[in-house]
Amino acid sequence: MTEIRHDWHRGEIEALLTRPFHDLLYEAQSVHRAHFDPNAIQVSTLLSIKTGACPEDCKYCPQSGHYNTSLERQKLLQVEKVLEEARAAKAIGATRFCMGAAWKHPSAKDMPYVIEMVKGVRAMGLETCMTLGRLNPQQANDLAEAGLDYYNHNLDTSPEYYSSIITTRTYAERLETLGHVRDAGMKICAGGILGMGESVNDRAGLLQQLANLPVHPESVPINMLVRVKGTPLENVDDLDPLEFVRTVATARILMPHSRVRLAAGREQMSDELQAMTFFAGANSIFYGQRLLTTPNPESDHDHLLFKRLGMHPEQREEFDDSTLDAAIHENLHSQRVSELAVDAAAH
Repeated sequence: MTEIRHDWHRGEIEALLTRPFHDLLYEAQSVHRAHFDPNAIQVSTLLSIKTGACPEDCKYCPQSGHYNTSLERQKLLQVEKVLEEARAAKAIGATRFCMGAAWKHPSAKDMPYVIEMVKGVRAMGLETCMTLGRLNPQQANDLAEAGLDYYNHNLDTSPEYYSSIITTRTYAERLETLGHVRDAGMKICAGGILGMGESVNDRAGLLQQLANLPVHPESVPINMLVRVKGTPLENVDDLDPLEFVRTVATARILMPHSRVRLAAGREQMSDELQAMTFFAGANSIFYGQRLLTTPNPESDHDHLLFKRLGMHPEQREEFDDSTLDAAIHENLHSQRVSELAVDAAAH
C-alpha cells in the first residue's frame, strides 16, 4: 500500500519532476492502479453562473475587471437556468456539476440563490461543486448544510511566484478558505495552473502545498494556461507538453487517493497528449463545450477518445459524510492550514 505523506520537502518533489520520463510514468501508473480503475474517468461539467467584472487581478483570467478582454459580462444566473444546465449535463454523462462565479467573495444578497442552486442540483443525483472566491466560516457552513459536496479554490502556483500572478488576494487567504471548507465538512477541489512562466521549482512548490495539506484534496485540477488576448499573460511562452505530463504524474505519486483532473487547456491538447496524461494518473476531466469562459473539447469527441482508449466514464458515487477521512478534524486541530505556506518556504 502506498504511504500517504504530508511532509514532502521541495527538493524531493523537484527530484520527481526531473526524473527520467519513463521511470516517472511507471511509478505514477503503478500508484494509480493501486488506488483506481485505470480505465475509468470521472466526468464533471462546469457552468459559469456569474461572468466577468471580477475585482481580482489574476493575470491569467479574462474575467478580471482589470483587463480588457472583450468578455461579455453576465449577472448571476437565475436558479432555474442553472438547474436546466445541470439536467443537460447529466444527460450527456456528467456525474458532477460545478458552478463558478467571478467574485472576490459571495455577497449576503447572493447566498440564498447559491444555496438554492446547490439544493436543486443535488436533488438530481449529481455531485455538487462550487467556486465562489473567498469564504468565511459561516458561508462555508451554510454551503455544507445545503449539501455542497466539493468547494473549488485553487492555489494557482507556488507561494514564491504567487505575487507575480495575483496581488489582490494573499496566499494565506487562499489557504484560510480551504481551512474553512474542511472545518465545515466539505471536500476540497484545489490545484493550479501551469505555463504562466513559472519554474520547475515553482511547480514543485505548488504540489508541495497541496500534498502537505492535513488531508489531501479529493480533486486536484491541473490547468494548462489558456492565453487570452488582453490579459498580461497573452504572450507567455508555450509550456513543453511533457512538463505538463510530468506534473500530472508527480501529483499522482504525491496524492495517491486524489482524483487528478485535466481542466483548462484541454482544447489545445492533442488526443495523444491527453492519453499520456491519463497514463500518468489523470482520472478526471471537465466535459462539454465550454469551461467557464474558454473552449473545451466537445463531448462527442471525448466519447470517441474514450472508446479509442478503451476507457469509460466513472459511475456516480453517492456522497456519504462517513466516507470523509476520519483524520480531517483530528489533523486540523493539530496542524493549521495557514501555517503550511510558511513551513514550506523553509524547505
